[in-house]
Amino acid sequence: MWPPPFLYPPSAFVAAASLVAVFSLASLGLSELRGEHVAYSKFSHAGGGGQQRGGGGGGGALLPGRTGMIVSYVPALVAVLAAFAVPGAVDGARAQVLCAALAAHFLKRVLEVLFVHRYSGSMPLGTVVQISTCYLLYVIMLVNTQRLSRGLPDPAVDTLYPGVLVFAVGIAGNFYHHLLLSRLRAAAAGGGGGGGKGYKIPRGGMFELVACPHYLFEIVAFFGLAMIGQTAFALALAVGTAAFLACRSWETRKWYAAKFEEFPERIRALVPYVL
Repeated sequence: MWPPPFLYPPSAFVAAASLVAVFSLASLGLSELRGEHVAYSKFSHAGGGGQQRGGGGGGGALLPGRTGMIVSYVPALVAVLAAFAVPGAVDGARAQVLCAALAAHFLKRVLEVLFVHRYSGSMPLGTVVQISTCYLLYVIMLVNTQRLSRGLPDPAVDTLYPGVLVFAVGIAGNFYHHLLLSRLRAAAAGGGGGGGKGYKIPRGGMFELVACPHYLFEIVAFFGLAMIGQTAFALALAVGTAAFLACRSWETRKWYAAKFEEFPERIRALVPYVL
């Protein structure tokens, strides 16, 4: 039965954009498994393992890691805030809640870059442009598909408010594990505040079960956004993000296992006891 009872019926444009989102993100995930990593975090420099996408291996222009991530997130944040000022762009409770959640999501990311994360490497300019463009397009599409759903029959199953709860759990869990990682980097650098360059096996929270709980909670947050919006594109974005981050988590676990002989075999990549 299409559409399912929890989605607005998509137009041909929305359906096509949804397919593009899923397949493009899944393709990035498969590239991760082939060792062609998007050049950020542990894979932001040649020592991170594997090849790099976005100009990482070709000697192109580089930005400091913190600057690169700020540039990656700020355009999407500005776009979603600007949507509130565009007449008719954010009408109705569902659209308002979705845009507020998107604003919270990207504001959190910017604040984490400024005050939580510790950076030791650089990012290829091509990677920064790629990430920034993708996030900006995703925000534009999420807002626009929500606008296009105005006037359509409401989904038989309303997941708006459960979606807010799921989203809140996702960003809270993501922030908590980012904080644990930041403290770990500080400890690896001897307690200095200058953005330690060392790595240790993450401990605490769900790091006792999986290598990338921050990715797991990011996926939860994206599915929360999908539940709030209830559009095919929002769901496709969540599914594609889950596919990419699952592959990225798998490669991150391999990185830890290769770097640390004592890395526990019992620790999975993303989902406790499963993956």
